[in-house]
Amino acid sequence: MIGSMLAVAAVTAGGLWQAAVKSQTPKKIPITMKPPMPFEDITFESGGGQVQGWFIPAKSDVPEPWPLVIIAHGWGSNRSRVLRYARPIWEAGYALLMYDVRSHGASDPVRAASAYLFRDDLLAALTYVSGRPEINPEAVGVLGHSLGGLGTILALTEGIPVSAVITDSMPSQFQVIVSSELRRRRLPLFPLAQVIPRIWFWRLGESLKTYQQNDPVMLLNERRKGMQLPLLMVHSKGDNFIPPSELEYFMSKADPPVEHLWVNSEGHSCSEEDPAFWDTVIPFLKSHVRSVPHQTVQNHKAAVQDSKTDVS
Repeated sequence: MIGSMLAVAAVTAGGLWQAAVKSQTPKKIPITMKPPMPFEDITFESGGGQVQGWFIPAKSDVPEPWPLVIIAHGWGSNRSRVLRYARPIWEAGYALLMYDVRSHGASDPVRAASAYLFRDDLLAALTYVSGRPEINPEAVGVLGHSLGGLGTILALTEGIPVSAVITDSMPSQFQVIVSSELRRRRLPLFPLAQVIPRIWFWRLGESLKTYQQNDPVMLLNERRKGMQLPLLMVHSKGDNFIPPSELEYFMSKADPPVEHLWVNSEGHSCSEEDPAFWDTVIPFLKSHVRSVPHQTVQNHKAAVQDSKTDVS
């Protein structure tokens, strides 16, 4: 009798472990599209692994140093799936950086993925950008979709050199991340929603309790006390994966208040289909991620030329 009970317990524990590992392992979707504008394949290091991405130069009529927008995808996605954002921003005069977060797309895998991965790879992307002389380091914006948005908020609490941030369809509460992923995997919420997070964080070597206590909104509020950071948060009223109540939660706790936009589109990955999205996003970028004045451009070109002369 006792042996049978132990066997059942072992099978149950094994099943819970497998479910936790499965839900913590994003589906690797291959790159199916490439940018329609000229681009450069790039690689940079993050956390001991290689991150694959694209650098898209600004249009030929945009003087250097260029303003840049980094586009960060969400969980179980990749850079090709957020190309939907690329052309309007590029047409508005920006260079672009797009990359696959580790364990996504063509980038190296990790043992246990989490929102921290999105934070750390964005920080690595910003380090990479700082080494590109054609980019104006004082004119860098980030657009993060879903968990890419949350990773950006987590990076902001670390202090990052960006001019503005846009989030689209971002989760704000840990329990929503858990329940949304379990539903996507068609796994039962009970008892998994209570047990699986403990396994996730054990595999990460992190404290679940500490993470739960560090509400991203509260951390961001503390960081924003000492900085002027334009922040635009977008969410679709028809989002069937990360509910619109997540933006309402963020707005209810953000201090000072954040600029936000509700769009009318169906689904989690189609906010840009509402004309109001671009009618708001492009002016927001132009206001806060600006091209540099003409004289600064000339100084930049002179400095680049001098450096080439020194090398030769």
